[in-house]
Amino acid sequence: MSEPDYLRMILNARVYDVAVETPLDDAPALSRRLGSEVLLKREDMQEVFSFKIRGAYNKMAHLDPEDRHRGVIACSSGNHAQGVALAANRLGCDAVIVMPSTAPSVKVDAVRQRGAEVVLHGESYDEAFHHALELQEQRGLTLVHPFDDPHVIAGQGTIGMEILRQHGKPIDAIFVAIGGGGLIAGIAAYVKQVRPDIKIIGVQHDESTGMADSLRAGHIVDLAEVGLFSDGTAVKRVGGETFRLAQQYVDEVVLVSTDETCAAIKDVFTDTRSLLEPAGALAIAGLKKYVQTTDVVDQTLVAVACGANMNFTRLRFVAERADYGEQREAIFAVTIPEQPGSFRRFCEVVGSRDVTEFNYRISDEAEAHVFVGIAASSRDEAAELADAFDAAGFAAIDLTSDELAKAHVRHLVGGKSAHASHEVLYRFEFPERPGALLRFLTSMNPAWNISLFHYRNHGADLARVLVGMQVPPSDGAAFDEFLETLGYRFWNESDNPAYQLFLSS
Repeated sequence: MSEPDYLRMILNARVYDVAVETPLDDAPALSRRLGSEVLLKREDMQEVFSFKIRGAYNKMAHLDPEDRHRGVIACSSGNHAQGVALAANRLGCDAVIVMPSTAPSVKVDAVRQRGAEVVLHGESYDEAFHHALELQEQRGLTLVHPFDDPHVIAGQGTIGMEILRQHGKPIDAIFVAIGGGGLIAGIAAYVKQVRPDIKIIGVQHDESTGMADSLRAGHIVDLAEVGLFSDGTAVKRVGGETFRLAQQYVDEVVLVSTDETCAAIKDVFTDTRSLLEPAGALAIAGLKKYVQTTDVVDQTLVAVACGANMNFTRLRFVAERADYGEQREAIFAVTIPEQPGSFRRFCEVVGSRDVTEFNYRISDEAEAHVFVGIAASSRDEAAELADAFDAAGFAAIDLTSDELAKAHVRHLVGGKSAHASHEVLYRFEFPERPGALLRFLTSMNPAWNISLFHYRNHGADLARVLVGMQVPPSDGAAFDEFLETLGYRFWNESDNPAYQLFLSS
């Protein structure tokens, strides 16, 4: 079978019945900071607040009329679902959308409002997709794949066509988020055939690295699990066709963290007053990291802002973590002598810097442990502050990159207990839905007492939960079995210094 002629398919794609040619906007504040011209391709301005409408409509517009009349089915955590629902509405056909039960409510509600039938199934995209295949067979529907389909890829490729038409001057690199790979495959297939000098750089969240791992291995790699902070790109297996095109056209892939993604959301808001979802901001986060690691200057860099379906309740988490990603706040655990004058000397070291958080509770006659957040202009300043604490005779541990400290300990300082014998501490990720906690509790040995529990609702797909349990050493094997059979991601934090200083008895 011959390979698709993507240049021809993109030039003839049917997307503009429903999609608009989105602007290529300047990002002046970001450009000044990075020393290069940064342009944002604003796919968040589509009617469904995402680029997905392009590929979905192009696929459905090219269906045989009889297939379209029977109806279509799709699987998606949200953005592709909205694109298929809108396309079905415009083309006058029925649509069934299978979504994971963890999909953000803003996306589920949007799909239903466009007249599609929503079926919630499973906790991950892969579980939902297998169910969609079963329904496709039962009902005789046509599958509209979210990324691994030539017509879907061609539809997304019209973004690359627009970028080159909108900016006739030289472009050094285009940054594109990667989930299953449809967006970057389409853009790269067009750009590299027209302007092969332009770098195509993919960006993935560091907990969903399917394409990066596959390109490194030279074959498609299945991930055992993916993080769901960037739910729009949380894919365990990339597409066969998208992988082939990425091998051919993608120059490199940059990995970014949750904190770096949150900082990028803030950057886009500063320049545009628009709020991107995490997947929508990945390309901007990758562009920033690329500039910082390569020290390039005076270049023209384009990032595709590919989605803005953000749950409002998630903004609290994003705001908290943005300063870490931008390296604007450092967190320290500082030990000071429990004696007169120590606190004053501590404040003298901090000097005129803004204190963003300060937590302390007396717990020892000789020493005091202080949990403090301090505004910093860069990681270099945080390192200088650590040296200043040391020079003043204060033992200080930099917790800025410590997930336990950032997500939980800062809300629990002062919680030591002499009664928490044989305590082990674990971080878990629970599905953000009713019944998840009950499943956890009923799976536990009733002899293991919960001695610490911390949870905050961040409006995300997964709840971040900290649990202390009193597990006698003799139950070690049974506890290990409990962790393995539970089915939730977990991290042992029993030796974490933040826990030892502020929480452990």
